[in-house]
Amino acid sequence: MSENRKHARVGTLLRCWCEGENVTLYARIANLSEGGLFVRTSTPLAAGTRTQVRLTQQATDTQLQAQATVVWLRQEEQPAGRPPGMGLRFEALDADALTSLRRIISQQQTHP
Repeated sequence: MSENRKHARVGTLLRCWCEGENVTLYARIANLSEGGLFVRTSTPLAAGTRTQVRLTQQATDTQLQAQATVVWLRQEEQPAGRPPGMGLRFEALDADALTSLRRIISQQQTHP
């Protein structure tokens, strides 16, 4: 995975719902950025799958609902504790969704 990222990632213990074709996952988010997120799961969706992501930051009651695409997979636990899961890229966030996402990221940076 390239480290040439456009957006800084923040570690988190939040959970999210990912709804794809005939599949719904509820899983822990390992990290989050304005560009996307890494979802820890041993049953990832297929690469290229579009999914609806929903998450709530309880402390601020901030909710995010956004379309995302699975861009990469990690099928098995890797050395150094890198868990299995899937990398999702957000697609076309509107102004309200981006504001909510930034609020959630800010909260996670100050109160993980």
